[in-house]
Amino acid sequence: MYLCPQIMDEKVKKEREDFTTLFERCRKPFTQFAYSYMRDWEVAEDIFSEAMAQYWMKRDELDVDTNPRAYILTLVKHLSLNYLRHQQVRITVEEELSQSMEREQAFRIRTLQDCDPQELFSEELQQLVRQTLQQLPEQTRLIFFKSRLEGKRNGEIAEEMGLSVKSVEYHITQALKALRKQLKDYLPLFLLLYESKLF
Repeated sequence: MYLCPQIMDEKVKKEREDFTTLFERCRKPFTQFAYSYMRDWEVAEDIFSEAMAQYWMKRDELDVDTNPRAYILTLVKHLSLNYLRHQQVRITVEEELSQSMEREQAFRIRTLQDCDPQELFSEELQQLVRQTLQQLPEQTRLIFFKSRLEGKRNGEIAEEMGLSVKSVEYHITQALKALRKQLKDYLPLFLLLYESKLF
């Protein structure tokens, strides 16, 4: 089907705008996710950029039901795994490298392999988060929401609620402990995305 140049230009413009929005929305949390395994910001940024480039090139081939964020995070995961595996080969041949560093590297690979981005965006996981937060004492839940969802500083929350900063810190710690207990398999990435308001 032939589309006139003006319609094509508008379509491409809209795709680019959507891509830019998605890029900016995912950039910080997904780069931080890669960095948590890479321990190198430059490498993490390169991995995120490569993942976005691959997504852009394959966007027309994706199923309509594909969740773009989950797809991009999967790309980040695989690119990170490739990087870590290449790094592991180099580490293995370096005689002076300690056994503890090898164990840490293997642990990062295992935990990253076990990470399933699709599950992180599932309704079941989000329901578990809601249930966990609902079980918190009302004041703890309110302080956690003000901190994580409204982005308020501890001092602001303390002044607003007539509490000490230490009390606010205590309630936030309690909320995070409850989430750690219920979401131990997902916690590092989940908190990263939750704090970035991707949920």
